[in-house]
Amino acid sequence: MSKNIFKNKILMVAGGTGSFGETITKISLNLGIKEVRIFSRDEKKQEDMRRAIIDKRLNFIIGDVRDKSRVKSAVSGVDFLFQAAALKQVPSCEFYPMEAVKTNILGTSNILEAASESNVKKIVVLSTDKAVYPINAMGISKAMMEKVAIAKARELKNKSINTKIFITRYGNVMCSRGSLIPFIINKIKKNEDLTITDPEMTRFMMSLEDSTNLVLKAFNDGITGDIFVQKSPSASVKNIVLAIKKIFDSKSEIIYLGPRHGEKKHETLCSAEELGLAKNLGKYYRIPADLRNINYDLHIRKNNKYLSSIRPYDSKSTKRLNLKQVTDLISKQPYVVQQLKLH
Repeated sequence: MSKNIFKNKILMVAGGTGSFGETITKISLNLGIKEVRIFSRDEKKQEDMRRAIIDKRLNFIIGDVRDKSRVKSAVSGVDFLFQAAALKQVPSCEFYPMEAVKTNILGTSNILEAASESNVKKIVVLSTDKAVYPINAMGISKAMMEKVAIAKARELKNKSINTKIFITRYGNVMCSRGSLIPFIINKIKKNEDLTITDPEMTRFMMSLEDSTNLVLKAFNDGITGDIFVQKSPSASVKNIVLAIKKIFDSKSEIIYLGPRHGEKKHETLCSAEELGLAKNLGKYYRIPADLRNINYDLHIRKNNKYLSSIRPYDSKSTKRLNLKQVTDLISKQPYVVQQLKLH
């Protein structure tokens, strides 16, 4: 990306104390950013990040995306915004679905409304593979979040307002906070049994670097309303756990508990319907938004693909990594390298 894109600009990262927020903050600080605003509700995580990244250009703001007035105050003067604030744990969203609605849907709506009113130039909203063919509350809330973002992009385009909105959709980000790999490593360090769900479950494998590159790809090359997806290999849960055991030379026993509330056996990054419209960019898919208005008779649709011949892009049918490949991939992740030194 251009080194000048962030120079002398103000970036706000909502939910900025997570793994993505910390990584994108470090990148933007190296690209001459004027200010990075970290907007989140957890003061302990903010304090930890403040001590980890010492830079006078960092501005920590306590607030909740559910509170539009607080968001509006925080976003004033911002050039670019990354919306990473979310409830992400599938079981907790199953038990408290309205909390997922308040944060993932209404909170994102507050971000988009406040940002467009403040003339923010570009917004990237972070989504998940669980938003495709969703069966759980987290995925449903993220799917609705995507629809809210696309609807807002359509509205702003029709009003000739220059705020651009893009969406990125992730698979599992390896070693992100609360994910499987840190969970298993923690169990190994405590010499506990390794409790996992279904050994035949498959999940897309993305690194933290992949996740930030995907956001920057959308930020640089997106057309408002676009969804960007990175093509990624997958691995079975069983091989992920066996790989971690091998890396840490662990004798811990594996115990299968069965799926948790709302869990899928396989995840999907692009639906068949989306792939019929998607642009193949090599490493990525760009799914353009349908920005037509609701008067369908005024539009002529050209070059539609027949959807019946298209398969969704899912973790069952994508390239599947074997145990050696999973082991090699996981062992290279910076978090794992660090944990090995401490082990």
